[in-house]
Amino acid sequence: MILKVTILLLVLVYLTKRIHSQGMTIEEIINNTFRKNTTTPTPVTESPNVGNVTYKSCGLDKECVPQHLCADGAINTDGSGLINIRIDDSICRYNELCCDIHKKRTEPVIPAIPSVIHQGCGWRNKYGIGYKISGANNNEAEFGEFPWMVAIVRSMDVGNEIILEYHCGGSLIAKNVVLTAAHCVINREANELVVRAGEWDTHDTNEILPHADRRVQEIIRHERFNRGALHNDVALLILSDPFELQENIRPICLPESNVNFDYSRCYATGWGKDSFDGNAQYQAILKKVDLPIVPHATCQANLRQTRLGLRYNLHESFICAGGEKGKDTCKGDGGSPLVCPVPGTADRFYQAGIVAFGVGCGEENVPGVYASVSYLRSWILDKLSAKGISFEDFTA
Repeated sequence: MILKVTILLLVLVYLTKRIHSQGMTIEEIINNTFRKNTTTPTPVTESPNVGNVTYKSCGLDKECVPQHLCADGAINTDGSGLINIRIDDSICRYNELCCDIHKKRTEPVIPAIPSVIHQGCGWRNKYGIGYKISGANNNEAEFGEFPWMVAIVRSMDVGNEIILEYHCGGSLIAKNVVLTAAHCVINREANELVVRAGEWDTHDTNEILPHADRRVQEIIRHERFNRGALHNDVALLILSDPFELQENIRPICLPESNVNFDYSRCYATGWGKDSFDGNAQYQAILKKVDLPIVPHATCQANLRQTRLGLRYNLHESFICAGGEKGKDTCKGDGGSPLVCPVPGTADRFYQAGIVAFGVGCGEENVPGVYASVSYLRSWILDKLSAKGISFEDFTA
């Protein structure tokens, strides 16, 4: 008790001296002495192209700066800049320049727009956005070339840290709707899935436009999905919040129910593995492969020559593509889109299929099998209509 009184007297003496010396009131002295720390923490930015960022040193007064943030004249500012994705013997990464510090910028020196600007669904950015890559000898897509492509990832809490793990591919068909395969989400809950749009290189964030993430609010699976045979392999992901459209985030168009794609040259895209063997690797940069659509009867005949057997019947909900050696979608590409050209309109596409399954990967005369979007269109429209979601994003 005596100790507490002594401490109180000392505090009062200290405060009295500060009042006389600083001309402050007792309330101001107390608040100033015992005030809680209210410093606002510095916000974490998604991308290093904002603020005064220090990059890895590559020489005296030089840093490895994203190419679009270095004004050294090495990149044209008309959007025709090149990045070589095969450079691997430099201090800087493939998409960086060893830039003089005084020449680095916080805003892109390259316009973050494609060479041709379109409005509406299904427009492919053939030459990329901002720059065109060189050294693409493994079917790498340009940055933003297929702006409807999304990654579906699992959100996991590991040791109080949120980890996002790649799970499947999908396509954006409306600002708040993703089209994917039912087999990708059959054992998943909505609250464990996140959709990432605008992604290109999954190992890097130094891209001229950022990606965006949205949580999944609801999963709608086809009621007649057959888990064994994968008939009606389609699902819709309704997002908690819509994406804001930008040049690397745009919806794909959906075809009418009676469209026939036979013999069209189409594109499949994804980050899936490059083979089915034990050494297969998930791809860092989005890949594309051009494939021919194989008529239904031909596809069934070819598949009957595989382990599926001579009595295999190809369901009407499927469409086939591929059968060219070394060109195919593989493990991890499930749910990703197969898109075909809109006749008479250059660089505009609609989605013909959803990656479902294959027998092997890239084998000659063995097409890959996709859920037919044309066949499943009426189911898609019925589900969206019930949710009050407009068809405008994938029809205009």
